[in-house]
Amino acid sequence: MTDSIDTAEVLVIGAGAAGAAVVWSLARRGVDVLCLEQGDWVPQAEIPKNHADWEVRGRHYWNPSPGKRRGAADYPVTNRGENPVDVYMYSAVGGSAIGYGAHFWRFEPSDFKAKTIDDFGVDWPIDYDDLVPYYEENERMMGMSGVGGDPVQPGRPAVPLPPIPIGRQGERWIDGFDQLGWYWWAQSQALLSEDYKGRPACVNRGFCAFGCPSGALALPSNTYWPEALAAGARLRTNARVREVTVDENGEATGALYYDENGRLREARAKIVVICGNGVGTPRLLLMSKSAQFPNGLANSSGQVGKNFMPHVQTMVIGHFPEPTDADHGAWGGTVSSRHFYETDPGNDYVRGFTMVAMRGYSPLNTALATAPWGEGHHEALEHHLNHEATIWVCGDDAPEEHNRIELDEENLDEFGLPGVVTYYTLSENSKRLGADGVRRATELAYAAGADSVRTTGFDSILGWHLLGTARMGDDPANSVVDADNRAHDVPNLYIVDGSSFATGGAVNPTHTIQALALRAADRIGEALRG
Repeated sequence: MTDSIDTAEVLVIGAGAAGAAVVWSLARRGVDVLCLEQGDWVPQAEIPKNHADWEVRGRHYWNPSPGKRRGAADYPVTNRGENPVDVYMYSAVGGSAIGYGAHFWRFEPSDFKAKTIDDFGVDWPIDYDDLVPYYEENERMMGMSGVGGDPVQPGRPAVPLPPIPIGRQGERWIDGFDQLGWYWWAQSQALLSEDYKGRPACVNRGFCAFGCPSGALALPSNTYWPEALAAGARLRTNARVREVTVDENGEATGALYYDENGRLREARAKIVVICGNGVGTPRLLLMSKSAQFPNGLANSSGQVGKNFMPHVQTMVIGHFPEPTDADHGAWGGTVSSRHFYETDPGNDYVRGFTMVAMRGYSPLNTALATAPWGEGHHEALEHHLNHEATIWVCGDDAPEEHNRIELDEENLDEFGLPGVVTYYTLSENSKRLGADGVRRATELAYAAGADSVRTTGFDSILGWHLLGTARMGDDPANSVVDADNRAHDVPNLYIVDGSSFATGGAVNPTHTIQALALRAADRIGEALRG
């Protein structure tokens, strides 16, 4: 028995990048919308960068890996496979964006038709042009900084704010790109270069993933959520959803959830929207088994949890004789390149990768990677500290069923709900693509003046990008949602987050996740009126 029942027109599960955009879009048009979030607001006092020991805090309660953080709102995550993914995600108002670096990319048109163009993965049921107005709206809402006119990005003549300063290291990277004859462009970022909508400009305190004390870093919690709540949206934090409920006709009726005191409560709505990320969403769908859906909710295709795509990611780190000013300015990017983004017939792989030329690592992370305890520790640290800069390589990652998310019935959270196991192994195409990305980034580092290079490799995959596990498509036999993010099996259920990606592109997905969410919110509004 539940203690109480909440009702709404629309129930949104998850208050991260997608959930915030959906709630804002619906609330401003007068829809009665309720959002359940497993985590809570992040108090200003808990932002690591507000403290002298910010790096230590960043490795404990702010650690992006739930398996290492083990916070009150987390659930067990075990990572397996030949190249296990170190899954990075936060349960909080704002979701995993509370610890992101604010790279703000649009997809390329080819990303939506990779199967047709390159026989890679599957095609999306939508095109780039379908998202353009929503990309534009999201750039205005978040306050994006950058430079318009990027020659490889169609239809983007203007950017809301000027670019973030690139500093001396940015100039070095430009020299390297120019020497090699490779295209580059100033990195677009969800980070304020000027005061904007009541938020102050960036003051260059650096290392943004450890939290932004000033609010210059654009988060769902300081952009979408204040306006959504002012428009009448309701938000329940510390609400751990146990299952999405359905009626005898197989339509969603709402959700059962545990409140902060452990009481079981119920929320009912005409439409249910799941925005739980590429791990949390398949977990909830698989937990929501019923007589009508014995294999998990919306899973007649068997694709829920399959086709996990975290991107082919690694870091190439150059050492420079001169100081790199690693702590000056936004860590997330100075200049970047999609020079190797599209398929080159001369390669032994299809699709491509992005290179983002950034500043260096923070002091503690530099020490742990380069200066082991014992004789020579101080000499090694002095050699590397503030003399390194990083190139992040992000490659396209094909959807493959063996890369997947499954429930873990042996490791439960504090309410007895199952954790998850992730399985991930790089494909042969991804291995060749990744190796070429490392070669090209190494070439760039030396061209920019580095005297040595190290790399983090692919044995463990960086897990910021959790995509593809409830993918979008026209055919209910091999996809979970349609072009409007509506579940094929459940007409009043929408799945709106990175799990709906058909392919992942080769850029950070947050901007596209939010653009998809704004588009889906329009479709949900139409369904309510219809």
